[in-house]
Amino acid sequence: MEAKTAREDRARSLELFATVVGEGSFSAAGRRLGLTPSAVSRAIDRLEERLGVRLLLRSTRALTLTAEGHAYLCGARRILADLDDVEQEIADQGAPRGRLRISAALSHGRLCVVPLLGEFVQRYPHIVVDIGLTDALVDVAAGQADVAVRFGPLADSPLTARKLGETRRVIVASPAYLARHGTPQVPEDLHGHNCLGFNFRRAEPIWPFRKEGRDYVLSVTGNIEANNGETLGQLALAGAGITRVGAFSVAREIASGQLVPILETFNPGDVETIHAVFVGGANTPARVRVFVDYLAERLPIQSL
Repeated sequence: MEAKTAREDRARSLELFATVVGEGSFSAAGRRLGLTPSAVSRAIDRLEERLGVRLLLRSTRALTLTAEGHAYLCGARRILADLDDVEQEIADQGAPRGRLRISAALSHGRLCVVPLLGEFVQRYPHIVVDIGLTDALVDVAAGQADVAVRFGPLADSPLTARKLGETRRVIVASPAYLARHGTPQVPEDLHGHNCLGFNFRRAEPIWPFRKEGRDYVLSVTGNIEANNGETLGQLALAGAGITRVGAFSVAREIASGQLVPILETFNPGDVETIHAVFVGGANTPARVRVFVDYLAERLPIQSL
């Protein structure tokens, strides 16, 4: 019991000493701590007596730190900051809080991630969500975002990656386009159609197929290119041509019959994996952990 009391006294002494130095006087420190100036002065006297050194030089105008006082102040501030961090981390377990910066691709973010955020902030009202939608890769390791949702293979990095799901590819066209130009029955029929593609440098104008157990690719051509699947889906919806995109970007239009999947018999079944990437480890903030858990729970439903 005596040891516990001594530890508590030392903790109070750290806070009191740091407050005296920060406020610049016994009276100001007393007001902040709810003590009289004489009580603060006696507490400092007891601290100096226990340590056997003078920490403060008193004058009628100011308090001046001795060399020993400066060393004690540095240690006190470090210990108090560590204590604050530990208490905040423990408090976060029950009620995660703080600003959560999220990065997601334009189409997938707008169609699949953003619709989930309303329920997330209801679950965790102390988290401030800050989401940025961009097809550029933000540098999570450099602190540009706390969590990034990414598609496809991941480059080697020190970041932690958690698989959230995957999305398949589908070839679609509008019923009106197919009524005007006919429905392709085999992949080679696409040579007579306007095929809408991506304008990424890495995107070649070829579409993969599987026929009789053999995988192969077919070159296609068209007069419109875009940088995201949502735009290509909108163009197909307007009857501009046929496109091959991630199923998530046209799921609603397929369900409503506004777009029609074609050549499914020849679909090679290729998929893109979706990951959340973040700085992992024991010090990962609770707000990051609960958001990644939430995405793993809900995102596969959005990204089929």
